[in-house]
Amino acid sequence: MLENLINPSERLLEPMERISEVLFGLIMVLTFTCSFSVAGAGRDEIREMLIGALGCNLAWGVIDAVFYLMGCFTAEGHNILQLRSLRTLSDPRDAHRVIAGALPPLVASVLNPAEFEIIRERLSELQGVPTQPKLKREHWFGAFGVFLIVFLSTFPVAIPFLFVHEPRLALRLLNGIAVVLLFVVGYRFGHHAGRRPWTMGALMVILGSVMVAITIALGG
Repeated sequence: MLENLINPSERLLEPMERISEVLFGLIMVLTFTCSFSVAGAGRDEIREMLIGALGCNLAWGVIDAVFYLMGCFTAEGHNILQLRSLRTLSDPRDAHRVIAGALPPLVASVLNPAEFEIIRERLSELQGVPTQPKLKREHWFGAFGVFLIVFLSTFPVAIPFLFVHEPRLALRLLNGIAVVLLFVVGYRFGHHAGRRPWTMGALMVILGSVMVAITIALGG
């Protein structure tokens, strides 16, 4: 929003963005491993499955990174348009409504007209605002972070198949690792959402399992 033009965040990815990307990567790789039948499977079949899972997450890591850049570019452009609109409004009350729309509702609800006017004046005097949206260095780093998170989330669940020669045992270990990772993702989600982390961790295991089952059932 408008505050990003004044004080851009130095953090490449917000916690919830990282959590979402890890969950996405986990679900993608689990759709491969959970639909894979270990009965009669040899090392070649397992290797092909792992290559497929890695390749899928590699491709989706690139796609998700592109979507991230598109989102950043759109947000920058929207911020510039908002500020430009704000500066052309002659009625302060209209400007206050634009500012209120750019702020979190809870924050906007506690500001009085005088405080809105101070913000409007400071935004009107703001210097060095770009006239067109541009992707900055932190956006490219953020996109690379998205790619790495999606791609690297494949490896923890693939480790059993790399080091355990018994396919059935490897699959059990894989499922155990997946459950732990889903719980950790849910725990972090609950922490940042202000809910009980342990409860959210358990719910994320259930939700992740359901999403994987739906994806497999629909041929994903």
